[in-house]
Amino acid sequence: MNKQDKIFVAGHRGLVGSAIVRRFRAAGFENLTVRSHSELDLTDQQAVKAFFSEERPQHLVLAAARVGGILANSIYSAEFVRDNVLIQTNVIHEAYVQGVERLLFMGSSCIYPRDCPQPIREEYLMTAPLEKTNSAYAVAKIAGVEMCHSYNRQYGTRFICPMPTNLYGPGDNFDPDTSHVLPAMIRKFHEAKIDNSPVILWGTGAPLREFLHVDDLADACLHLMTSSEDKLAWLFQQDSPPLINVGYGEDLSIRELAQLVTQIIGYKGPIQWDQTKPDGTPRKLLDSSKIRRLGWKPRIRLRDGIQEVYQWFQETELVKQ
Repeated sequence: MNKQDKIFVAGHRGLVGSAIVRRFRAAGFENLTVRSHSELDLTDQQAVKAFFSEERPQHLVLAAARVGGILANSIYSAEFVRDNVLIQTNVIHEAYVQGVERLLFMGSSCIYPRDCPQPIREEYLMTAPLEKTNSAYAVAKIAGVEMCHSYNRQYGTRFICPMPTNLYGPGDNFDPDTSHVLPAMIRKFHEAKIDNSPVILWGTGAPLREFLHVDDLADACLHLMTSSEDKLAWLFQQDSPPLINVGYGEDLSIRELAQLVTQIIGYKGPIQWDQTKPDGTPRKLLDSSKIRRLGWKPRIRLRDGIQEVYQWFQETELVKQ
């Protein structure tokens, strides 16, 4: 990928897409093509076809998706499977038609079975049942991985599927009904600190989770986009999908995460655990040894990252209210 190449970042206003735009521009890749949802509906096959025919990007990062936490997945499961399948089907196929040289299809660690050996290796995909609380989203993403694998095998494309762990960072979704666990905690603890009220969190607090700052993921994506064909040849083998895990390398319990967030925010009130609500997958720690062998590693410590995000939340999200 050369500095002058045209790169389409789909989903540039989201948590992942906005970080990728920042990182690529910082590295000197200025020829970025972006479209908002109002400008280009990626679920519309004809609109996507017309866009690719006109713009002809040389490289592509597919970060557009319908995402959310346990509550959003349970309420909007039909939209989660429908919209994600439509987006990835339209974009991946047109990328092939227009000869996109390298594509990153952004996934999630929730595609792996609920009860995986830990840490989770790429080859554990589809070896056991999924976690029910996010199965609609996971099945859609698995279909996208298989689509990339099939196009690579049949057409010789170079489509790669980075699978990040739980992400956080500036630009996250802090809506209490649709957000993931970390931004939801930041909002809840901040509001409880202001209101002097207790915080109610779902589940037991026992599940273990790994968290990666989205800027570290963006750096990994740049690394994958600019690595030579020789270094990535193993990703395009015929017998396995082009999966590559991107994780932080350490995890902690949700209860420990809550304590860390309270320390950063300065909340000193009680925490109540609603054990009538689901915990989700017991543990999700990725084996990221493959991408580390390519020369990438995360640089942002969890405490530092949460402090940065809390400051961003106060300066950006609270100003909107």
